Amino acid sequence: MKPLDFIDDALADLEARGLRRVLSGPLDKTVVNVCSNDYLGLTRHPALAEAAARHGAGAGAARLIGADLAVHRRLESRLATFKGTEAALLFSTGYHANVGTIAALVGRGDVILSDALNHASIIDGCRLSRAHVEVYAHCDVADLERKLVASAGARRRLIVTDSVFGMDGDCAPLRHIAALARRYDALTFADEAHATGVFGERGRGWVAECGAAIDVQVSTLGKALGCFGAAVLGERRLVDYLVNRARTFVFTTALPPAIAAAAHAAVDIVDSDEGDRLRRELADRSRALRAALGVRAPAGTGPIAPLIVDDAERAVDASRALLARGFFVQAIRPPTVPTSRLRFAASATLERADIARLGAALAELDLQKEAA
Repeated sequence: MKPLDFIDDALADLEARGLRRVLSGPLDKTVVNVCSNDYLGLTRHPALAEAAARHGAGAGAARLIGADLAVHRRLESRLATFKGTEAALLFSTGYHANVGTIAALVGRGDVILSDALNHASIIDGCRLSRAHVEVYAHCDVADLERKLVASAGARRRLIVTDSVFGMDGDCAPLRHIAALARRYDALTFADEAHATGVFGERGRGWVAECGAAIDVQVSTLGKALGCFGAAVLGERRLVDYLVNRARTFVFTTALPPAIAAAAHAAVDIVDSDEGDRLRRELADRSRALRAALGVRAPAGTGPIAPLIVDDAERAVDASRALLARGFFVQAIRPPTVPTSRLRFAASATLERADIARLGAALAELDLQKEAA
């Protein structure tokens, strides 16, 4: 037996359980994307392309080696001002930001209190930190408080949550979480990946909309901002600490300058009258999409709308059937989520006529009754 032969059995097992993932590959026809995270349609905005064109493709090194560029500093300053924090620190991906920051803040002898539906990057950051992890029931502040009481002997406690959950579209009760953190002397960490650009005044996020005092915010550049990368935001001393202790920052090539410049342009758009217009259009398309799906809106008015399907194989079949009708939506299956679903997401650029056609396709496939 060769060393890699175990992979054959592993893939066969995934295939038998209907859980094997494959890359979809480039499509050979034009379809309507109804599952993108490009909520404001900025990925192809000319202002972002123009800004990127003025800079080189690669940074050439990690920030601490020789790639601490002016374009990085300008973006960090712009993001901190936009989000209302003292400082910001760029990471190459949201995954890097979550894993590196959590592992830098807590370790052995500490306790992390993590929402049951947190993103995989948060879960991995918790595991790599070597802190003890207590998972509290999804958005359940009563369960969170019970676990805070039970962990009173910990050296340090960190409450970690997505602010908007990427597979369900619901929002964390951040004001209640922040109040509990103050009462029990815990740190708070909120991943704003699906909130920045969408919620709050001028798109400042769910933290801003809630008026919650959160110690650590993570804000992706790759969703509503239409770019790539992420930033951690908070007090200046937090950023200074992460520059020294976040291994995913220290040992990773810096964000490409072209991307940093494009992200700066994206923040300017989001924080403008044009951004307000795009958010109004996004809210309108989100309502129309939910009506077409026959699903009830989760807390808030975000663009994510899951259509729960009874099993993994049926979810994949439904995705393929919709693709044949001109709509691209991925089937999301365990272990990524507890229950299989089609994960729909609206965009400000989604045409109402396409939403109407989608509703007709769902009715033809008898998928709307899945939402009942």
